[in-house]
Amino acid sequence: MPSLPSFLRDLRRPVLVVMVVAPVGLLAVWFLNRDAYLGLAVGLALVLVIAGLVLAVLQWRHGYRRFAAIVTALSVLVAGSVSAYLWTLNDALGDITQIATPFENDDEGRPEKPPNTSLNILLMGADDPEQLVDKPTVAELLEDGAWNPGAYRSDTLMVVHVPADRKAAYLVSIPRDSFVPIYDQDGEEHGEAKINEAFSQYGPFGTWRTVEELSGLHIDHMAIIDFNGFRELTSAIGGVDVYIPEDVYDSKQDQEWKQGEVHLEGVLALKYVRMRYGLTQGDFDRVDRQQNFLRAVMKKMLSKETVGSVTRFPATLRAITGHLTTDDWPKNEIRRLAFGLRGLDGDKVRFVTLPNSGTATDPAAGSIVVVDERRAKVLFDAMESDRVGAYLRRNPDDELPDEDEVS
Repeated sequence: MPSLPSFLRDLRRPVLVVMVVAPVGLLAVWFLNRDAYLGLAVGLALVLVIAGLVLAVLQWRHGYRRFAAIVTALSVLVAGSVSAYLWTLNDALGDITQIATPFENDDEGRPEKPPNTSLNILLMGADDPEQLVDKPTVAELLEDGAWNPGAYRSDTLMVVHVPADRKAAYLVSIPRDSFVPIYDQDGEEHGEAKINEAFSQYGPFGTWRTVEELSGLHIDHMAIIDFNGFRELTSAIGGVDVYIPEDVYDSKQDQEWKQGEVHLEGVLALKYVRMRYGLTQGDFDRVDRQQNFLRAVMKKMLSKETVGSVTRFPATLRAITGHLTTDDWPKNEIRRLAFGLRGLDGDKVRFVTLPNSGTATDPAAGSIVVVDERRAKVLFDAMESDRVGAYLRRNPDDELPDEDEVS
């Protein structure tokens, strides 16, 4: 049997290396990205690119220039693909609208930040009561520091606690009818009212100060998402499924819900989280629905099918950021937090409702939710000391019920 020409014998080993290492390496990059290890995936891709370029240089020096050119082209293709994907993710974060915070971290009267790296983020849903009226956005209203009372309202109010180890997230809902002292952005009190009046009358920064006064917590940042963003998000992830335990009719929205599993997307998702009429416990059941829907959304967003998809994950991220308004939160910090939570298991996102003593009637405000100040303080203290997990082990009934138990 004739022997191979010398140049083919010399090429045999590097060709085998490329044929074996390149596919295995690229497959490993794909699996790492699918399992939400973006940093490791990028690192491995970078190693492959550098190794490819080193191999190309060595082969070029040995005179195998065609082979060197092919390896170089493959390395550039991998580098370009990874760079394009990272640019897409980074560009999506650039869509976030930001507004200047009118107060500083150390302003007198504000709670001190605890000595840990946990985060408390105030999450608000902005709802336009006059959707057919052309008006400025929340950010545009605040550009000159002024707020137009009544222009927007917020029926969804949560404090998101992210522990220092970033291994979980806790969303504490504050019912919109919670009867509390209301403050403006300067920390001036304006009597007691339902907490959603803080947003309507004094805007997001008034709500920020109101929640700080209520909780004693230092709020690090805020995020507002409008209902158009809410609708687009459900479409970007392909909707979610929830279970309806029994037939119920919503007379306000003229929507009938049949017992069984329901697929929520777009307008139907909005109807689900907005429903109050027809539910046994009214606003309490609506809070549970909002949390139940967010639980389903978070599980799907954090699933391998979403975070591991090079098409669905950027689309999901853009659906959020395109309708998101924050304070002047440095975008590199947002990026670090978003990518840090990317590998979080959906079951590690847990939902709690602010402890309360039920409803009562106020002569001026009507039906109100009475905050259980003693139990609420225990919860807020647990958030401040970054021990919410331990709090829930002692108070399991405060956590959102299982999916098939939410009205």
